[in-house]
Amino acid sequence: MTNIAIIGDEQSGRTSLGSKLGKKGTDSDITLFNDDRHEQKYVYVDAKSYPKSMKSIVAALNLSDMAILCVTPNGLTPAVGECIIALDLLQFKRGVIAITKSDTSYAMEIDAFKEKLKKITAGTVLENWEIIAVNANKDAPNAFEGIDELKEEIHKHGVEIEKEHRAKDELPPRVVVDHFFNVTGIGIVILGKVLQGTVHTHDKIGLYPTDKKIDIRSIQTHDVDVKAAGTGSRVGMGLKGLLERELDRGCLLSNDEIIAEEYEMECTLSKFAKGGVKLDDVLHMFVGLQSDPVRVKKITVGGAEKEVLNAGETGILKLVGSKRVAYSKDDLFLFASLEENQRFTATGKVV
Repeated sequence: MTNIAIIGDEQSGRTSLGSKLGKKGTDSDITLFNDDRHEQKYVYVDAKSYPKSMKSIVAALNLSDMAILCVTPNGLTPAVGECIIALDLLQFKRGVIAITKSDTSYAMEIDAFKEKLKKITAGTVLENWEIIAVNANKDAPNAFEGIDELKEEIHKHGVEIEKEHRAKDELPPRVVVDHFFNVTGIGIVILGKVLQGTVHTHDKIGLYPTDKKIDIRSIQTHDVDVKAAGTGSRVGMGLKGLLERELDRGCLLSNDEIIAEEYEMECTLSKFAKGGVKLDDVLHMFVGLQSDPVRVKKITVGGAEKEVLNAGETGILKLVGSKRVAYSKDDLFLFASLEENQRFTATGKVV
C-alpha cells in the first residue's frame, strides 16, 4: 500500500484531484481518498485545513510515503513556498509536482512555468521531482489531461515504496493513530497507519504516551477483516483495555517508545528562517502526529553557548515542553514559529 499526501494552497485544486484519484473516505481536517481497485492499493491524504492549520499538512505528510505538491498556473503563493520548505525540512525524497487546473492556461505558459518551478526547487529535495500538468475538469476540452501520466508516476514510486515497506515488516511494530471512536458492541476503534513491523489480532501492545498495555481485538484494511497488517498498511483496529479519553491523535501503538517533556535536540534551521531562533522563544514542535509548544532554554553552537541560532545554522537546543510526548530515537522533529511568514522553521533529532 502506498500513502500519498496531496498538499498545496487552498485554491490549488488538490481536493478535486484527490476525488479523481480515489473514493472519499474518512473526512476531518484531513480527507482520505482510497483507491483499492488494483493489486497495488493507494490512499491519498488531502491536507484539507491547510494553510489555516499547520497540523493538517503535518498530519498528511507524516501519514504518507510520498507527496503531490499542487500548484496552479497562476503562480506561486506563500503557502506553496511553505509547502516546499516543509517537504525539504522533512527530507521528503519521493513526490510529484502537479500543475493543476492546466485547462486554464496555454501550453507555452505551462512550459515556462515548469522551468520556473525547476529553478525555485533547485537545491531542495524537490529538484528532481517530475512536473506534470493535470486537470480534473470533465468539461474542459482536454478533460483530465495528465491524470494517466500522474498515475503512472505514482505507480513507479509505489513499486519502490512497496519494497521498502516489506523490508521493514520484521521490525518491532509501530502504529500511529490519526482517528478514533467508540463503536457499540465493539468498543474503541482506531484508524491509523502501520509505520513499521507487522501487527496481528490478539497481540498485546503498548499505547504511548499513556504507557499502558492493550489488546488488539480486530484489524481491517480497506474494510476487509485481516489477521495481520504489515508496514505501510492503513488499518482500522478494534482495541480492548482502554477508554476513549485515554486516546489522542498521534498516539502510538508500540512496545518501545521514549516519553519526555524536555529535550536536547540537534536542530538545523531552514535558510528561510529570517529571524533565527532566540533564547526563550516558543516554537511549535511536531513529531509524527503529536504536537506541543516548547520553550528554548539553551542554544549551543560549536560547543559555545549562543543567544541566537541563525538561519541555515545547526546547533544544540535545550527545549522544555508542556506535556508528555512519545518518540523513537530515529524520529525527525519539525518546528514552526507563528512569528514568521514561512512558519516551518527547523528540523531536529534528539541527541
